[in-house]
Amino acid sequence: MVTDEMNRCLGIVRVADLAREVTAAGAWRRREPDRHRIMLGRGPPYGYEGGMPQNRRALNRRALLGTGLLAGVAACTPAQPQAPSGPAPSGSAAPHAGGAAFDPQDWASVRAQFALDPAYAQFAAFVLAPAPAPVREAVRTYRDGLDADPEYVPPGGAEPDQTVREAAAQYLGIPTRPGDIALTDSTTMGLGLLYSGVRLRPGQDVLTTEHDFLATHEGLRLLAERTGAKVRRVRLYDDPATASADRMVEAVRKGLGPRTRVVALTWVHSSTGVRVPVRAVADLLAEVNRGRDEHDRALLCVDGVHGFGALADGPGELGCDFLVSGTHKWLFGPRGTGIVWGGDWKAISPVIPSFSGAAFDAWQGRAPGPSTAELVTPGGFKAFEHRWALPRAFAFMSAIGKDRVQRRTQELATRLKAGLRELPSVTLATPVAAELSAGLVCCSVSGMEPFEAVRRLHEQKVVASVTPYNPPLLRFGTSIVTTPEQVDQAIRAVAALR
Repeated sequence: MVTDEMNRCLGIVRVADLAREVTAAGAWRRREPDRHRIMLGRGPPYGYEGGMPQNRRALNRRALLGTGLLAGVAACTPAQPQAPSGPAPSGSAAPHAGGAAFDPQDWASVRAQFALDPAYAQFAAFVLAPAPAPVREAVRTYRDGLDADPEYVPPGGAEPDQTVREAAAQYLGIPTRPGDIALTDSTTMGLGLLYSGVRLRPGQDVLTTEHDFLATHEGLRLLAERTGAKVRRVRLYDDPATASADRMVEAVRKGLGPRTRVVALTWVHSSTGVRVPVRAVADLLAEVNRGRDEHDRALLCVDGVHGFGALADGPGELGCDFLVSGTHKWLFGPRGTGIVWGGDWKAISPVIPSFSGAAFDAWQGRAPGPSTAELVTPGGFKAFEHRWALPRAFAFMSAIGKDRVQRRTQELATRLKAGLRELPSVTLATPVAAELSAGLVCCSVSGMEPFEAVRRLHEQKVVASVTPYNPPLLRFGTSIVTTPEQVDQAIRAVAALR
């Protein structure tokens, strides 16, 4: 008989009244349905009748790998290849790939953690972002562990996904808790889970803006198709360079209806670099919600990808109900990773089966209970070496300091905007004020298409990008991999465009 204490050691949430046994080697093994064939697309396993398992087979760690049921498995199994433990980048310590010690207080040392070509001034690092040495090393270690042993899980006794949630919660700050965080593969996936799962009552509607990216607009269009809910868009500004916080908040206020359930905003617009005053909008909605029933509260849902990692604010400072972000852009985490922080998961229905304990309970006929971040987290087999390396990205940025990262990002952006404004051929689209912008700087060059400008700048060893909007703009991103000298180089390169 396996005791509750033993189950806690294994980190196994009760799934069903399944037989358990102790193997001769002393490793615990649970006997339950064969999930391998289902997960690999090979149809139902032996003995399925009426959709419920009749035959039960022992399930090894591989089948549990992505389920969220792995807490403590490594502590109860033979030793595995050594994985990273604890935050590598702290104080004075860990060497980067080139062998030099990493000093998070030295911007040159921070830049040296990246494998970017030093011949280029990099202003598009936020797109398919590079990862610093500690993150790359963690990915490599976990990948090698999985390649050497397909049943590999990181040692140390912790459930891998829970470790990621705890690192994210610590980075986001109070009042964030690990249980508030769903794990995703991208901002687009997070927004899709949110807007596909939000529970709307008849007559409730959605408010968004004209300035949001495809992931928000398409997610809401699909929501409207499924539910019949009306989606309204408001214009926050006409000229982004002269956008004001008061006007943006007032536009949201005027767009609200008595049954508005979702207010979908983007923290920093990738089209213009405008930073929306999310806290002020949250304060407005707090006033509106005072007279509303819980199920009619307007939920503030924020696409935070171009603020998360560049700016220091977390959910507590923003005051939003949901914050969605990929973690590979300005955080410089592993590609294919993301999070959704939520303060009211009961308002969201899961739309993709999870591998949580509650999901397995539901599979066995037990009520899963209220919706949670873990239930909303999609199940399935992932690029686990990337997900498990995410805590290293949080540790890396925390070692530098979130406030220092924001100051650096905005100081460089301010320097870039000041130089571009002096050029007669350039029209700046991003507000000059730091409180209305972050690290994105968007502009147009008279007589030149943005794609041509990007090509010509690349010839001068300056890497920029184009906004995926109509009309497109030339876009720069100042970040921790950018130097003041490179900002000046970019200004000179733009001035030379003819």
